[in-house]
Amino acid sequence: MAGNNPTTTEYIQHHLSNLTYGQLPAGYERYDQTVLSEATWTMAHGPAEAAAMGFNAFHVDSLAWSFGLGVIFCWLFFSVAKKATTGVPGRLQNFIEMIVEFVDGTVKDMFHGRNPLVAPLALTIFIWVFLMNLMDLVPVDLVPRILELVGVGYQKIVPSTDPNITLGMALGVFILMLYYSIKIKGIGGFVKELTMHPFNHWAFIPVNLFMELVGLLAKPFSLGLRLFGNMYAGEMIFILIAVMYSAGLFFGLFGGLLQVGWAIFHILVITLQAFIFMVLTVVYLSMAHEDH
Repeated sequence: MAGNNPTTTEYIQHHLSNLTYGQLPAGYERYDQTVLSEATWTMAHGPAEAAAMGFNAFHVDSLAWSFGLGVIFCWLFFSVAKKATTGVPGRLQNFIEMIVEFVDGTVKDMFHGRNPLVAPLALTIFIWVFLMNLMDLVPVDLVPRILELVGVGYQKIVPSTDPNITLGMALGVFILMLYYSIKIKGIGGFVKELTMHPFNHWAFIPVNLFMELVGLLAKPFSLGLRLFGNMYAGEMIFILIAVMYSAGLFFGLFGGLLQVGWAIFHILVITLQAFIFMVLTVVYLSMAHEDH
Protein backbone atom coordinates (compact mmCIF):
# COMPACT_ATOMS: atom_id res chain seq x y z
CA MET A 1 0.00 0.00 0.00
CA ALA A 2 1.17 3.52 -0.72
CA GLY A 3 2.27 4.38 2.81
CA ASN A 4 0.71 3.30 6.12
CA ASN A 5 -2.01 5.94 5.91
CA PRO A 6 -2.52 6.63 2.22
CA THR A 7 -4.61 9.51 1.00
CA THR A 8 -7.75 8.82 -1.00
CA THR A 9 -5.89 9.54 -4.25
CA GLU A 10 -3.01 7.22 -3.32
CA TYR A 11 -5.45 4.49 -2.28
CA ILE A 12 -7.31 4.64 -5.61
CA GLN A 13 -4.11 4.81 -7.68
CA HIS A 14 -2.71 1.83 -5.80
CA HIS A 15 -5.75 -0.33 -6.46
CA LEU A 16 -5.79 0.63 -10.14
CA SER A 17 -2.08 -0.17 -10.67
CA ASN A 18 -1.00 -3.49 -12.13
CA LEU A 19 1.89 -5.61 -10.97
CA THR A 20 4.11 -4.80 -13.93
CA TYR A 21 7.33 -6.44 -15.15
CA GLY A 22 9.36 -4.71 -17.81
CA GLN A 23 12.59 -3.04 -18.83
CA LEU A 24 13.60 0.33 -17.39
CA PRO A 25 15.97 2.33 -19.60
CA ALA A 26 19.55 3.14 -18.67
CA GLY A 27 19.86 6.32 -16.64
CA TYR A 28 16.39 6.01 -15.13
CA GLU A 29 16.07 7.19 -11.53
CA ARG A 30 14.03 4.73 -9.53
CA TYR A 31 11.72 5.31 -6.56
CA ASP A 32 14.62 4.86 -4.08
CA GLN A 33 16.69 7.45 -6.00
CA THR A 34 19.06 4.86 -7.42
CA VAL A 35 20.07 5.52 -11.04
CA LEU A 36 20.30 2.55 -13.40
CA SER A 37 23.63 2.24 -15.18
CA GLU A 38 22.13 0.02 -17.88
CA ALA A 39 18.71 -1.10 -19.11
CA THR A 40 17.23 -3.44 -16.50
CA TRP A 41 14.30 -5.87 -16.46
CA THR A 42 12.54 -5.57 -13.13
CA MET A 43 9.22 -5.19 -11.36
CA ALA A 44 7.79 -1.69 -11.47
CA HIS A 45 7.35 0.19 -8.22
CA GLY A 46 4.48 2.55 -8.91
CA PRO A 47 2.69 3.86 -12.00
CA ALA A 48 5.62 6.10 -13.02
CA GLU A 49 8.00 3.16 -13.40
CA ALA A 50 5.33 1.11 -15.18
CA ALA A 51 4.83 3.96 -17.67
CA ALA A 52 8.59 4.24 -18.22
CA MET A 53 8.73 0.55 -19.20
CA GLY A 54 6.63 1.30 -22.28
CA PHE A 55 4.73 -1.09 -24.52
CA ASN A 56 6.85 -4.19 -23.85
CA ALA A 57 5.93 -4.40 -20.16
CA PHE A 58 3.92 -7.35 -18.84
CA HIS A 59 1.00 -7.05 -16.45
CA VAL A 60 1.91 -10.08 -14.38
CA ASP A 61 -1.23 -10.05 -12.24
CA SER A 62 -3.64 -9.88 -15.20
CA LEU A 63 -1.80 -12.67 -17.01
CA ALA A 64 -1.60 -14.88 -13.92
CA TRP A 65 -5.24 -14.48 -12.89
CA SER A 66 -6.61 -14.93 -16.42
CA PHE A 67 -4.45 -18.02 -16.98
CA GLY A 68 -5.39 -19.44 -13.58
CA LEU A 69 -9.11 -18.90 -14.16
CA GLY A 70 -8.78 -20.54 -17.58
CA VAL A 71 -7.17 -23.58 -15.95
CA ILE A 72 -9.99 -23.74 -13.37
CA PHE A 73 -12.58 -23.58 -16.15
CA CYS A 74 -10.91 -26.38 -18.15
CA TRP A 75 -10.39 -28.57 -15.07
CA LEU A 76 -13.97 -28.12 -13.85
CA PHE A 77 -15.61 -28.92 -17.17
CA PHE A 78 -13.22 -31.79 -17.88
CA SER A 79 -13.79 -33.39 -14.49
CA VAL A 80 -17.58 -33.10 -14.82
CA ALA A 81 -17.52 -34.49 -18.38
CA LYS A 82 -15.33 -37.39 -17.25
CA LYS A 83 -17.75 -38.31 -14.45
CA ALA A 84 -20.93 -37.70 -16.47
CA THR A 85 -23.46 -40.53 -16.40
CA THR A 86 -26.60 -41.32 -18.36
CA GLY A 87 -28.56 -41.68 -15.15
CA VAL A 88 -29.84 -38.91 -12.89
CA PRO A 89 -27.17 -36.17 -13.03
CA GLY A 90 -25.77 -34.50 -9.95
CA ARG A 91 -26.29 -30.82 -9.24
CA LEU A 92 -22.98 -29.69 -10.75
CA GLN A 93 -23.41 -31.85 -13.85
CA ASN A 94 -26.95 -30.61 -14.30
CA PHE A 95 -25.83 -26.98 -13.96
CA ILE A 96 -23.02 -27.37 -16.51
CA GLU A 97 -25.33 -29.20 -18.92
CA MET A 98 -27.74 -26.26 -18.69
CA ILE A 99 -24.91 -23.85 -19.57
CA VAL A 100 -23.77 -26.00 -22.49
CA GLU A 101 -27.32 -26.30 -23.84
CA PHE A 102 -27.86 -22.55 -23.44
CA VAL A 103 -24.69 -21.69 -25.37
CA ASP A 104 -25.42 -24.34 -27.99
CA GLY A 105 -28.93 -22.95 -28.55
CA THR A 106 -27.57 -19.41 -28.80
CA VAL A 107 -25.01 -20.46 -31.42
CA LYS A 108 -27.64 -22.32 -33.46
CA ASP A 109 -29.85 -19.23 -33.50
CA MET A 110 -27.12 -16.80 -34.53
CA PHE A 111 -24.53 -18.72 -36.52
CA HIS A 112 -25.67 -19.72 -40.00
CA GLY A 113 -22.55 -21.44 -41.30
CA ARG A 114 -21.05 -24.84 -40.64
CA ASN A 115 -18.04 -24.74 -38.34
CA PRO A 116 -17.42 -27.12 -35.40
CA LEU A 117 -15.12 -24.54 -33.76
CA VAL A 118 -17.73 -21.87 -33.10
CA ALA A 119 -19.80 -23.54 -30.36
CA PRO A 120 -16.78 -24.62 -28.23
CA LEU A 121 -15.26 -21.17 -28.75
CA ALA A 122 -18.49 -19.49 -27.63
CA LEU A 123 -18.67 -21.70 -24.52
CA THR A 124 -15.02 -20.97 -23.68
CA ILE A 125 -15.49 -17.23 -24.09
CA PHE A 126 -18.68 -17.12 -22.03
CA ILE A 127 -17.34 -19.07 -19.06
CA TRP A 128 -13.83 -17.59 -19.13
CA VAL A 129 -15.03 -13.98 -19.33
CA PHE A 130 -17.65 -14.69 -16.66
CA LEU A 131 -15.01 -16.05 -14.28
CA MET A 132 -12.74 -13.06 -14.91
CA ASN A 133 -15.64 -10.70 -14.29
CA LEU A 134 -16.66 -12.65 -11.19
CA MET A 135 -13.41 -11.67 -9.48
CA ASP A 136 -14.89 -8.17 -9.24
CA LEU A 137 -17.05 -9.41 -6.35
CA VAL A 138 -14.00 -10.22 -4.21
CA PRO A 139 -13.46 -7.40 -1.64
CA VAL A 140 -11.01 -4.91 -3.16
CA ASP A 141 -8.61 -5.01 -0.18
CA LEU A 142 -8.64 -8.74 0.55
CA VAL A 143 -6.15 -10.17 -1.96
CA PRO A 144 -3.84 -7.09 -2.14
CA ARG A 145 -3.56 -7.03 1.66
CA ILE A 146 -2.73 -10.75 1.81
CA LEU A 147 -0.10 -10.48 -0.94
CA GLU A 148 1.44 -7.44 0.73
CA LEU A 149 2.48 -9.77 3.55
CA VAL A 150 4.77 -11.63 1.12
CA GLY A 151 6.14 -8.46 -0.48
CA VAL A 152 3.83 -8.04 -3.50
CA GLY A 153 3.06 -4.34 -3.61
CA TYR A 154 0.44 -4.21 -6.37
CA GLN A 155 -2.28 -6.63 -7.40
CA LYS A 156 -5.31 -6.27 -9.69
CA ILE A 157 -7.31 -9.48 -9.57
CA VAL A 158 -9.94 -8.64 -12.21
CA PRO A 159 -8.32 -9.35 -15.61
CA SER A 160 -11.22 -7.84 -17.55
CA THR A 161 -10.44 -4.41 -16.03
CA ASP A 162 -7.16 -4.51 -17.98
CA PRO A 163 -7.54 -3.33 -21.61
CA ASN A 164 -4.58 -5.51 -22.61
CA ILE A 165 -6.61 -8.61 -21.71
CA THR A 166 -9.91 -7.56 -23.28
CA LEU A 167 -8.31 -6.19 -26.46
CA GLY A 168 -6.12 -9.29 -26.65
CA MET A 169 -9.20 -11.53 -26.69
CA ALA A 170 -10.85 -9.21 -29.22
CA LEU A 171 -7.74 -9.43 -31.40
CA GLY A 172 -8.00 -13.22 -31.36
CA VAL A 173 -11.61 -12.97 -32.54
CA PHE A 174 -10.55 -10.47 -35.23
CA ILE A 175 -7.88 -12.86 -36.55
CA LEU A 176 -10.50 -15.63 -36.79
CA MET A 177 -12.81 -13.23 -38.65
CA LEU A 178 -10.12 -12.50 -41.24
CA TYR A 179 -9.13 -16.16 -41.54
CA TYR A 180 -12.65 -17.43 -42.20
CA SER A 181 -13.52 -14.48 -44.45
CA ILE A 182 -10.62 -15.41 -46.73
CA LYS A 183 -11.19 -19.17 -46.37
CA ILE A 184 -14.91 -19.03 -47.23
CA LYS A 185 -14.91 -16.23 -49.81
CA GLY A 186 -11.39 -16.47 -51.13
CA ILE A 187 -8.98 -13.56 -51.32
CA GLY A 188 -10.75 -12.16 -54.37
CA GLY A 189 -14.18 -12.45 -52.78
CA PHE A 190 -13.00 -10.81 -49.57
CA VAL A 191 -11.37 -7.94 -51.47
CA LYS A 192 -14.50 -7.54 -53.57
CA GLU A 193 -16.62 -7.38 -50.43
CA LEU A 194 -14.44 -4.55 -49.13
CA THR A 195 -14.34 -2.60 -52.40
CA MET A 196 -17.73 -3.18 -54.07
CA HIS A 197 -20.07 -2.83 -51.10
CA PRO A 198 -22.38 -1.01 -50.47
CA PHE A 199 -22.02 0.80 -53.83
CA ASN A 200 -21.53 -1.74 -56.60
CA HIS A 201 -19.59 0.48 -59.03
CA TRP A 202 -15.86 0.84 -59.63
CA ALA A 203 -16.06 4.64 -59.22
CA PHE A 204 -17.02 4.18 -55.54
CA ILE A 205 -14.17 1.79 -54.69
CA PRO A 206 -12.30 4.37 -52.49
CA VAL A 207 -15.51 5.24 -50.64
CA ASN A 208 -16.46 1.59 -50.18
CA LEU A 209 -12.97 0.63 -49.04
CA PHE A 210 -12.86 3.42 -46.47
CA MET A 211 -16.31 2.60 -45.07
CA GLU A 212 -15.73 -1.15 -44.93
CA LEU A 213 -12.27 -0.89 -43.37
CA VAL A 214 -13.54 1.47 -40.69
CA GLY A 215 -16.42 -0.90 -39.94
CA LEU A 216 -14.10 -3.92 -39.95
CA LEU A 217 -11.51 -2.39 -37.61
CA ALA A 218 -14.19 -1.00 -35.30
CA LYS A 219 -15.40 -4.50 -34.44
CA PRO A 220 -12.44 -5.69 -32.33
CA PHE A 221 -12.05 -2.28 -30.67
CA SER A 222 -15.72 -2.11 -29.72
CA LEU A 223 -15.65 -5.74 -28.57
CA GLY A 224 -12.67 -5.25 -26.26
CA LEU A 225 -13.37 -1.73 -25.04
CA ARG A 226 -17.02 -2.47 -24.19
CA LEU A 227 -16.02 -5.22 -21.78
CA PHE A 228 -13.14 -3.20 -20.35
CA GLY A 229 -15.20 -0.03 -19.86
CA ASN A 230 -18.05 -1.73 -18.03
CA MET A 231 -15.85 -3.79 -15.75
CA TYR A 232 -13.43 -0.92 -15.04
CA ALA A 233 -16.33 1.32 -14.06
CA GLY A 234 -17.73 -1.38 -11.77
CA GLU A 235 -14.35 -1.89 -10.08
CA MET A 236 -13.95 1.86 -9.64
CA ILE A 237 -17.30 2.05 -7.84
CA PHE A 238 -16.25 -0.75 -5.47
CA ILE A 239 -13.02 1.14 -4.72
CA LEU A 240 -14.87 4.40 -4.08
CA ILE A 241 -17.27 2.62 -1.74
CA ALA A 242 -14.30 1.10 0.11
CA VAL A 243 -12.92 4.63 0.66
CA MET A 244 -16.02 5.37 2.76
CA TYR A 245 -14.89 2.85 5.40
CA SER A 246 -12.19 5.27 6.54
CA ALA A 247 -14.64 8.20 6.95
CA GLY A 248 -16.15 7.16 10.27
CA LEU A 249 -18.74 4.71 11.57
CA PHE A 250 -21.77 6.27 9.88
CA PHE A 251 -20.21 6.42 6.43
CA GLY A 252 -18.69 2.99 6.96
CA LEU A 253 -22.10 1.42 7.63
CA PHE A 254 -23.61 3.31 4.71
CA GLY A 255 -20.73 2.13 2.52
CA GLY A 256 -21.40 -1.46 3.59
CA LEU A 257 -25.04 -1.19 2.48
CA LEU A 258 -23.96 0.38 -0.81
CA GLN A 259 -21.43 -2.37 -1.39
CA VAL A 260 -23.98 -5.13 -0.85
CA GLY A 261 -26.48 -3.41 -3.16
CA TRP A 262 -23.90 -2.76 -5.85
CA ALA A 263 -22.57 -6.34 -5.61
CA ILE A 264 -26.07 -7.75 -6.14
CA PHE A 265 -26.64 -5.48 -9.13
CA HIS A 266 -23.14 -6.20 -10.44
CA ILE A 267 -23.92 -9.92 -10.68
CA LEU A 268 -26.23 -9.00 -13.57
CA VAL A 269 -23.54 -6.82 -15.16
CA ILE A 270 -20.95 -9.58 -14.86
CA THR A 271 -23.18 -12.14 -16.56
CA LEU A 272 -24.48 -9.73 -19.18
CA GLN A 273 -21.00 -8.61 -20.26
CA ALA A 274 -19.84 -12.21 -20.67
CA PHE A 275 -22.97 -12.97 -22.70
CA ILE A 276 -22.53 -9.89 -24.91
CA PHE A 277 -18.89 -10.73 -25.63
CA MET A 278 -19.91 -14.27 -26.60
CA VAL A 279 -22.85 -13.16 -28.76
CA LEU A 280 -20.82 -10.55 -30.65
CA THR A 281 -18.10 -13.11 -31.28
CA VAL A 282 -20.64 -15.53 -32.76
CA VAL A 283 -22.25 -12.77 -34.84
CA TYR A 284 -18.92 -11.56 -36.22
CA LEU A 285 -17.87 -15.09 -37.15
CA SER A 286 -21.27 -15.68 -38.75
CA MET A 287 -20.75 -12.56 -40.89
CA ALA A 288 -17.31 -13.85 -41.87
CA HIS A 289 -18.93 -17.10 -43.12
CA GLU A 290 -21.52 -15.34 -45.30
CA ASP A 291 -20.67 -15.66 -48.99
CA HIS A 292 -22.74 -13.15 -50.94
